[in-house]
Amino acid sequence: MSEKVGLPDGSGTTDSGDIKGAAQPGETINIDNGVSTDLINASGHIQEVDRNFSLLTLTGVGINQGSTWAPAGSSIVVALFNGGPPGVLYEFIVVSLCYWAVAACIAELASAIPSAGGVYHWASVTPGKKWGRIVGFYAGYWNWLGWTLGGASIASIAGNIFVQMYAAHHPDLVVQPWHIFLASVIIAWICCFLVCFGNRLMPHLNGIGIFFTVAGVVITIVVVAAMPGHGSRPAHASSAFVWSEWQDTGLGYPKGFVFVTGMLNGAFSVGTPDAVTHLAEEIPQPGINIPKAIAFQMVIGFITGFCYLIAVLYAINDFEALFASPFPIAEIYHQATQSAAGETGLLALLLFAILLTLICVFITSGRVLWTLGRDNATPFPKTLTTINKRLGMPLNATIACGVLMTIILCIYVGSTSAFNALVGSFILLSSSSYIAAILPNLLTGRKNIIYGPFHLKGAWGFLLEFVACAYMIVWFVIYCFPAALPVTAATMNWSSLIWGGLTILVTLWWFVSARKGYKGPQAIGGVQSVAEKVRRVSVNVVDSA
Repeated sequence: MSEKVGLPDGSGTTDSGDIKGAAQPGETINIDNGVSTDLINASGHIQEVDRNFSLLTLTGVGINQGSTWAPAGSSIVVALFNGGPPGVLYEFIVVSLCYWAVAACIAELASAIPSAGGVYHWASVTPGKKWGRIVGFYAGYWNWLGWTLGGASIASIAGNIFVQMYAAHHPDLVVQPWHIFLASVIIAWICCFLVCFGNRLMPHLNGIGIFFTVAGVVITIVVVAAMPGHGSRPAHASSAFVWSEWQDTGLGYPKGFVFVTGMLNGAFSVGTPDAVTHLAEEIPQPGINIPKAIAFQMVIGFITGFCYLIAVLYAINDFEALFASPFPIAEIYHQATQSAAGETGLLALLLFAILLTLICVFITSGRVLWTLGRDNATPFPKTLTTINKRLGMPLNATIACGVLMTIILCIYVGSTSAFNALVGSFILLSSSSYIAAILPNLLTGRKNIIYGPFHLKGAWGFLLEFVACAYMIVWFVIYCFPAALPVTAATMNWSSLIWGGLTILVTLWWFVSARKGYKGPQAIGGVQSVAEKVRRVSVNVVDSA
């Protein structure tokens, strides 16, 4: 006797005899807000990981991963070179507006196809059947490589902060690249092991991390705003210096072009709107909760980042000293507090926020590699797709990301210029993956997606996708320009070389092996596709009656 089972598209019920799958007798198929089931999730795969995250803790991943103020402060020298304080602020505003359009497009796709593959899965669907397989393959690798290179960059920032905290109390120390390399590797593996062996604590850590990330930026703002001008400390910078006095640092470009190249710092800070999408299979009601988490991440990130930048820019009293410093934000903290203890305390708050970011990068990069492996896109797919049952997470894939980050960090010892290009290449790789998912959706008239609860209806969908793609394509080229003219080995921008070399390696892997066994995501998105998958899965259902 067959049992009636509700379909995820809400179209009614079907006889369990029509469903062919691998469930055990007595197992039921529960529909979660029309987005996923206990057996088959929206990615088209068996649900292997627990849904441990809530909306609050998922938002924590987004805020901690996109703790905008910490990356913005750590890499502030990029923007300072491109116009000084006014460049920092206005470039941050413009790039944030552009990324809000990107985030809206990503939220819509995540609501339609809440898969741990994220960009990789969407790029396999939006171009249609003919091109989806190959476009999704490249998008997946660009996205994973972007996260991994971004993780190495974040680890180097953490190592740099740690070394600068020591150097603040040892002024005779001459910081060497190997100091930062060693600290970065140790910090990276501590974060990797925390993600691997404390997986069930990750939701709680990210929930608590919201408080500490926001508290860290509030304390920093209060300190750098209150201390200058008291006692023997120099006064705050003038409002004209912060808001209107353009600083010509001799880059050799016109002011307008200097402005747009300086937006790289803002992009590095806010350019991770897909972070939470890779936990789609670890949260209830992902089609509803992921767009909310993305919105919270972008809004809170902008507010805290912008207020933080204003505060630290007013604390500057010796602009030229920033360019002589190995880590400009440490110099700004020292100018604000005029003490090694104050500088160290503020750097400690920054370090804690960066550590939370690095932990979230390991969570994300491991999940992306795992999803690529389960569709046979990677070498050793059986190894990389193993879910450790005791830990409840993709252990092997996460460890593999840690190994690759360590290899990348070795570049820091040989050439800091080449390593710093990782900032630009991270943006190029992540932007490429976003374009691969969003642009085909725009070019095909947005017809290949079955949209979810969050839907950009009518002209809004076309407008925001056009803005997002136009921004990413144009600035993809701009971010490849040299840092200054005339070009020297020190000012050469190696980002395009890194992006091109990695893309060539992905292409070689496609022709050598992947194209033979790689199938790509099988679910085409939307609740209807899940219903169809449920119909095809073999299951023996015993009537409770």
